[in-house]
Amino acid sequence: MEFGFFAQGAVPEPLAKNNPNLEHERLMDSAEIGVRIEEFGFKYVWASEHHFLTEYSHMATPEVFNAWVGARTSNIHVGSAITNITPPVNHPVRVAEQIAMLDHLTEGRYEFGTGRGSSTTEMGGFGVTDWDSTRSMWMETLREIPRMWKETNYSYEGEWFSMPERNVVPKLYSKKHPPMWVAAGNPETFEIAAKLGLGVLCFAFGPPERGKLPEAIKVYKETIKHAEPVGDYVNDNICCVTNLVCADKADDAYDLATKIGASYYFSLVVKWLDTFPRPKGIPQWPELLPEPTKDQVEALAPTGSIIVGDPDMCAEGVKVYERMGVDQLVFSPLTMQMSREQALASMKLFGKEVLPRFDTDPVHRTTRMRDAS
Repeated sequence: MEFGFFAQGAVPEPLAKNNPNLEHERLMDSAEIGVRIEEFGFKYVWASEHHFLTEYSHMATPEVFNAWVGARTSNIHVGSAITNITPPVNHPVRVAEQIAMLDHLTEGRYEFGTGRGSSTTEMGGFGVTDWDSTRSMWMETLREIPRMWKETNYSYEGEWFSMPERNVVPKLYSKKHPPMWVAAGNPETFEIAAKLGLGVLCFAFGPPERGKLPEAIKVYKETIKHAEPVGDYVNDNICCVTNLVCADKADDAYDLATKIGASYYFSLVVKWLDTFPRPKGIPQWPELLPEPTKDQVEALAPTGSIIVGDPDMCAEGVKVYERMGVDQLVFSPLTMQMSREQALASMKLFGKEVLPRFDTDPVHRTTRMRDAS
């Protein structure tokens, strides 16, 4: 199993109300963590693309963020989780150009995560009022971008966008295109991803083994054996995002986990991401979920709901994802109200004491997928 960092650009109001400069600080904190974790043994930095989702995410341009991190690292892979490839949000030609440029600037270390947005607030801001239409937008664009990277006389007349004959440049730096992924929030999308040979980017909310995730991963792993890849090769990869609080003493980690607004973040998820099924028993915003008690955090630790505790307990949480077949576990500490220093300390300790127990291969899994094709 491999590990990474997820840069969300969260600007939670409980911190922002006393700090008018918080937006800038949180973005710079994420960038600094993205650079520093390379020395801790992490292999990936992912940046989201969201629009108009106040507090939840102010990360609107993953390509800019990843260029900054990529320029200051040498081994870590940087990726979009996701780039919205629906034509009303990002013209497909502009996406192809950006990814090719990043492939050059990182010398082949870019990962191309795709998606279609995650809320009516986002898509409505770009004039899309029919959420169901975004799936066919995504599919149409997904099939066309690899053509743009290859063909010198590209043209297209489609349902959602058209392009007169042009040579889309720059072409890719790499002989084979960047690994391709899609964000998945339900089992159906896992199966679609597998059929198309795409890696899956997903999130774990609550105890992951008790929900739909294990079955979705099982279906993915069976289906991808017979993939007809939309790109040049199959990227057999499940990447799951969760959170991390690792300390020398488990008691200190449990205590910190009660003070960093974990439930506040989840309340924001439910507030904004209205294209996902609403969990039962979740109050309507602005009513908030209560923050967990120390005993509740300790009880959740073995379930993998959050990777929390001392290194040994964190390793037990990681094993939950390993059993399910997750290939990459990604942490997003700044979605919560941790400081940069707290997040770095947690990831440094994890990198030293836990990560080597699971990741013994110096080569990125996505590189192996690309090279094997």
